[in-house]
Amino acid sequence: MSSAGHVTRQTIFISLTIGVSFLAACDQAPTTDVDAQAPAAGDTAASAQAAPDWPADGSLVYVSNEDSGDISIISTATNQIVTTLNVGQRPRGIKISKDGRKLFVALSGSPKCPPTLPDEECAKKITDKTKDGIAIVDLTTARVERILPGGSDPEQFDLSADGRRLFVSNEDSDQASIVDIANGTVIKTIAVAREPEGVRVSPDGALVYVTGETDHDVTVLDAVDGEVLATIGVGLRPRDAVFTSDGLRAFVSAELAHSIAVIDVKNHEVIATIELGETAKPVGMALTADSQWLYVANGRGQTVSAVDLKTFEVIGTVEEVGPRPWGIALTDDERFLYTANGPSDDVSVIDTESLQVVARIKVGETPWGVAIGPIPH
Repeated sequence: MSSAGHVTRQTIFISLTIGVSFLAACDQAPTTDVDAQAPAAGDTAASAQAAPDWPADGSLVYVSNEDSGDISIISTATNQIVTTLNVGQRPRGIKISKDGRKLFVALSGSPKCPPTLPDEECAKKITDKTKDGIAIVDLTTARVERILPGGSDPEQFDLSADGRRLFVSNEDSDQASIVDIANGTVIKTIAVAREPEGVRVSPDGALVYVTGETDHDVTVLDAVDGEVLATIGVGLRPRDAVFTSDGLRAFVSAELAHSIAVIDVKNHEVIATIELGETAKPVGMALTADSQWLYVANGRGQTVSAVDLKTFEVIGTVEEVGPRPWGIALTDDERFLYTANGPSDDVSVIDTESLQVVARIKVGETPWGVAIGPIPH
């Protein structure tokens, strides 16, 4: 990722940027309203609907659109939308099963209440807890097969190492829920830091990190019994957490501190801070498989930072990504990043060699989360 390499790649991608961006902006890709009436929590939906004609090549990018209540599915081979799935109210957190056949989406019946909205004004908004849950989409049929209970106002979650349980952050109740997927039940609820958001399971499956926006810390849970093992103070308003592949280090984005906290996982302590610059508002993160590079979506900073984890230094910044890049994900070959840009209702595609935006793709209303998986078969 030398500067010279960036210039070369930028030159090469001029024609690609113009061509793909024009297609993304102008082409009205077919979308399929496959599940207009998503089942309520605990219900099971019939799966008679035939699956879309999935592309033969590349992978699929799944984007949760918070305000339109659906998922945009994009082909990485063409950067065009393949179909759109209605899933329920306020979809945000999104994950794919290891085999690529199931999609999990956090849904919420709580109203949107940004930090600038007074609590008394938020309390006046309509809340419908029957809309809370974790939708499971069978990607072989492109149908919501059922909606699991996920506690109150589920925002983000992660799958256990064996794929049998979900660990869910419950934003409005300051709790985390553990959900048994097969039984469709919440088996434990744990008090965590205020306004929990990011959830991440360690590579060995032993620990669960839950970030607390208001208390500016991370609650560390035992993944087996859900007990609180430690609380780690980090920077202001932590949003997301990721682990290195060996599980020795973790990184937590601190939106209002403009930085990333580096955590010694074994000792539950911050050992370094990566400064991103005053304009950065770090939220979502994506880590390469070799744990050498960290990509950080900077929200209202409208950029993405590339961090060298050997030196903890920012080696490049992608400018003008979008008005608020939030969710971020890497393709399997790590050549491209996809970011969800909420206010502009689109997704940016970033080349990781040139650190340039090479396409913008229109999706649903207020895209929030991004996940990338194989073509389902």
